[in-house]
Amino acid sequence: MASAFGQGTLADYRRADSIATRLNARFVGMPTAPEWIGRTTRFWYRTTVTGGSQFTHVDAATAVKSPLFDHARLAAALSTILGTTVTALTLPFTTPATMFTVATDVGSITFNRDSSAYRCDLVAYTCARTGVATTANVARAGGDGARNGNATAPVRSPDGTQDAFIVNHNLVVRAVGSTEPVILSYDGIEGDAYTLSSIRWSPDSRKIAAFRVRPGYRRMIPYIESSPTDQVQPKLTTRLYEKPGDPRDRQVPSIFTVAGRTQFRLDPALIPQAYDLRRPQWRADSRAFTFEYNERGHQRYQLLEMHVTTGVARIVIDEREATFVSNYSTVWRQDINDGAEILWMSERDGWKHLWLYDGTSGRVKNQVTTGEWVVRGVDTVDVAKRQIYFRASGMYRGKDPYLVHAYRINFDGTGLVALTQGDGTHTVSWSPDREYYVDTWSRVDMPPVMELHRASDRSIIAELERTDVTVAEQSGWRRPEVFSAKGRDGVTDIWGIIIRPSRFDPRRAYPVIENIYAGPHDHFVPKAFSAQGGMQALAELGFIVVQIDGMGTAQRSKAFHDVAWKNIADAGFPDRILWHRAVAAKYASYDTTRVGIYGTSAGGQNSTGALLFHPEFYKVAVSAVGCHDNRMDKISWNEQWMGYPVGPEYAASSNVEHAGKLQGRLLLVVGELDTNVDPQSTMQVINALVKADKQYDFLFLPGAGHGSGGAYGSRVRNDYFVRHLLGVAPPDWNAITTSGALGPGAVPGSDLNDANWVQVPSAEGPVRAEEIWR
Repeated sequence: MASAFGQGTLADYRRADSIATRLNARFVGMPTAPEWIGRTTRFWYRTTVTGGSQFTHVDAATAVKSPLFDHARLAAALSTILGTTVTALTLPFTTPATMFTVATDVGSITFNRDSSAYRCDLVAYTCARTGVATTANVARAGGDGARNGNATAPVRSPDGTQDAFIVNHNLVVRAVGSTEPVILSYDGIEGDAYTLSSIRWSPDSRKIAAFRVRPGYRRMIPYIESSPTDQVQPKLTTRLYEKPGDPRDRQVPSIFTVAGRTQFRLDPALIPQAYDLRRPQWRADSRAFTFEYNERGHQRYQLLEMHVTTGVARIVIDEREATFVSNYSTVWRQDINDGAEILWMSERDGWKHLWLYDGTSGRVKNQVTTGEWVVRGVDTVDVAKRQIYFRASGMYRGKDPYLVHAYRINFDGTGLVALTQGDGTHTVSWSPDREYYVDTWSRVDMPPVMELHRASDRSIIAELERTDVTVAEQSGWRRPEVFSAKGRDGVTDIWGIIIRPSRFDPRRAYPVIENIYAGPHDHFVPKAFSAQGGMQALAELGFIVVQIDGMGTAQRSKAFHDVAWKNIADAGFPDRILWHRAVAAKYASYDTTRVGIYGTSAGGQNSTGALLFHPEFYKVAVSAVGCHDNRMDKISWNEQWMGYPVGPEYAASSNVEHAGKLQGRLLLVVGELDTNVDPQSTMQVINALVKADKQYDFLFLPGAGHGSGGAYGSRVRNDYFVRHLLGVAPPDWNAITTSGALGPGAVPGSDLNDANWVQVPSAEGPVRAEEIWR
């Protein structure tokens, strides 16, 4: 079979740019999520139309669908108040940050623009500035608050009569208006003190729970900002950054009675090796205080309860795994009737399911959901009807096991009802009275459908939208192909997608590029419909671009997920390579002798690992901000999968330790101000490569944070694949002015923090913006 010709030319780059910039505009009737108006049965949403977008109002009770407002009249009013030209199809409400709020009577909208707040009357169609824009700051209570001593104001009791605060490292209360403090604790000392942020009043205002905290190791990592915008000289800063193995804060809860001035300390032996203590909260009747104990190593997760009159603590639920309890996708609970019963999520039977506990005895009453499928999340619990509304995937044999559907089930495990039917992944939005719901569903290869349902019988009241992609397909866009093949065990299906160039010729052979992110905290192949503009634009340069979820990622069975345990380097590669070969067996155009791979963050680690551990298959890699050695990365993510204490498995998975095995072409990318992954992780790979006398390429990005380099980094990446997989020289970007198109500022798809990126000198020249759209 002949190799494809003509790829990597300036014309290909321009066509890629055209697809990336215009694709979304060519999807007609693509809806946003519905926004319910107050407590009514009415909602609105935005859809794409030729030339822009429009806003639609629906009354679910009457099934009447109409424009939300007169678009032309509102455009005229906005033009006047904003001092710019606004048209009916280009109203300046396109993102969540720029969106408006609709009044309950639909008589007006309010919105912020720049630093001003505005109101537009939808009867008179006049707009006026109403003041200064405000941003609501919501502080999260509970959670990790005991670790973050950032609270400063006294904590007032629920009845408003007393304040609790910290004096000389100890808990003190004082009646509001009084100057006489009452000391409740005497065991707090410097370095082992009670923290203000941990204080929790009981609902009856008679008791307090608080944590005494002995700080762990405060690792500070340095950053040098080489090119600050406000001065010539570089800046040195440091940042708190815990890494695997670092000593953690020791937290010890106590309960205090205010009137009796008694203290009950939790026996530290009950929490011998805490990673953290979570969800500190009182029972509604103030009889007890509860919290969740997450043991270091993430193999044990418990719910504990301290009784207020005795201080005796008991383990209500004890969840244990030989590998890990996933804090990212499995930990969930809801107390029923003030803890008389507890709904709990667990993977103990090999799949992520819901269980019902007796809160008094701590015994399992029954397993609520069961089967070889996965509960993806709980939406609502109807305590009165003893029903759970939840999302799940994998229930339909022969279908993509990642597609999400909505269900309802009774507490006792009976009465399982599917609320969604279409062959796709579903997002459901309920009316405030839960009499109606809007189901928006799609697949990566099927445009969205939006339906209005009646809750009582799940019937479809109306199909509101069905996205039309005809114009996009006429412009050359091709729908991704969903493909599955057997994994390493010969039994399990591995799922991925294939994206081909718009001028794809099946008679010719195309190099393959894999977009990888194998982080165990989730799955990553897109399932809902979107432009996939980033991967599509890369394909336009003459490649077939794919994305795969191998073993070790989440949202399948526990056994599937456990492949990652203490073996991040596996990254599902045995499954990925089999998947590639299955595609090649079906399509002669799929050239597995020329396979590239790229990724960011964990994907950066994975893509470099492809060349180190599987050089017989992968030939070219571009790795951005990789966590190349899990001992160098953040404590939370890495101890979750690689275990504690730090053992030899960390070195076995390290790209630094194995850098001397490098074969193929490797481009490493790092931003000097990456606060997510320590930039020195990449530098240590480079050090090891130099010591091993290995050739590599490197793109250093001054001022850049965690990402693949925005517009600049994306074009460098694309050029790297064109040069080393296609074997042709990319365009000479230094000779191409931005007026000729394809300048870095002219292309979309850059990182969300693109304003942080700065251009740096490179032999590659300016590069085209393109980013992974997940």
